[in-house]
Amino acid sequence: MNPIPRGNRDLIRSINRSILLNVIKTEGEISRVALAHKTGLSAATVTTITGHLIQEGLVFEKATGDSTGGRPPIMLALNPRGGFVIGIKLMEGKAVGAITDLNASILAKDAIELPDTQVNTSVDTLATLVNRLVQQGGIKKKQLMGVGIGLAGVVDFAQGIVKQNPIFGWKNVNLRELLETRMRVPVYIDNDVNTLTLGEKWLEPGKPEDDFIVITLGRGIGMGIVINGQIYRGKGGGAGEFGHIMVDPNGPRCDCGRQGCLETLLSDRALIAEAQQKVSPDVRDLDDLIARMKAGDQNAALIFTRAGNLLGQQVANLVNLFDPKLIIISGEGIRMGDVFFSAVRSTFTEGVMPGLAEDTEIRVNSWGDDIWALGAASLVIAEIFISPIQKEGRTTTSR
Repeated sequence: MNPIPRGNRDLIRSINRSILLNVIKTEGEISRVALAHKTGLSAATVTTITGHLIQEGLVFEKATGDSTGGRPPIMLALNPRGGFVIGIKLMEGKAVGAITDLNASILAKDAIELPDTQVNTSVDTLATLVNRLVQQGGIKKKQLMGVGIGLAGVVDFAQGIVKQNPIFGWKNVNLRELLETRMRVPVYIDNDVNTLTLGEKWLEPGKPEDDFIVITLGRGIGMGIVINGQIYRGKGGGAGEFGHIMVDPNGPRCDCGRQGCLETLLSDRALIAEAQQKVSPDVRDLDDLIARMKAGDQNAALIFTRAGNLLGQQVANLVNLFDPKLIIISGEGIRMGDVFFSAVRSTFTEGVMPGLAEDTEIRVNSWGDDIWALGAASLVIAEIFISPIQKEGRTTTSR
């Protein structure tokens, strides 16, 4: 029999390593015997790979487990302090970050103002935030496994290039290379809604769904897609521009230059503009409109009902296209409340194909700057656990 080529052996070892690490993470604690039984790997392979994981500090041995006779088994568990990651959400006027352990428990969080939208200024500011978080987290820089950054727009994750960002006006900026050169740690860049979606996949307890969609509501309308357990980014990072599907060719002009995008009718700014026409020119912001609805203003309630109907129609279209197990709705816009979401659910039920609605869950999740930062941190955590056959062609920047 011909020997397996070195490259193939290394790949097989990396795949087995990923399998074992993920099972340990999912189970919480597990013996080597149980690992071999659960994964189908040989006892020798399990012993060798877990030995390496212990040396790396990613796994540690816990107190012995219950015995059914003979010597009690030694349990293995993920070492949450085997490394640390930083996640940063880059937004208009500021950046919000958090440093976490491998269980995504936050050690420290911080925010920093961005003095302008220039690339070099932003790189300097982000480097300052990373250094502050390392210090506040009480760790050494060498313990930092990487920095994940989420921002709006079209991002080529594999290359680390911001192809287009509507807030900063950036086009084709190799942000990852600039940051890695400055900070000397691995950096991962992605669309902010994709980071939020990765957070749902990698940071939530238990076994995640293999097919789900995340929709975010707020300043814009975004979407992240997971198919067969993998995030779908499209050929160049542009997948999920849910806010720019056209719903009314004669509708308001969008920032993208077209007319009638979903975002022009459903974003915070769109709802406020509608309220200033139909409720009162004095409506200041979304919270003001919500307060008026709760005070009994029927015109305000109608705006949220109309918006909920619109979103429900589009969610039904998504389910008709993708048939996901789960739809998660998040972002600042979830504070629109029961009137809005009642309309979403009723219109969704009417618009979805028969047989598809029954086993599709629509879940409304919490939101906040911490959620965005944790999502960005998941970019790094995912790289630790993801199988090598699922990794995208990330080019390496020399450091």
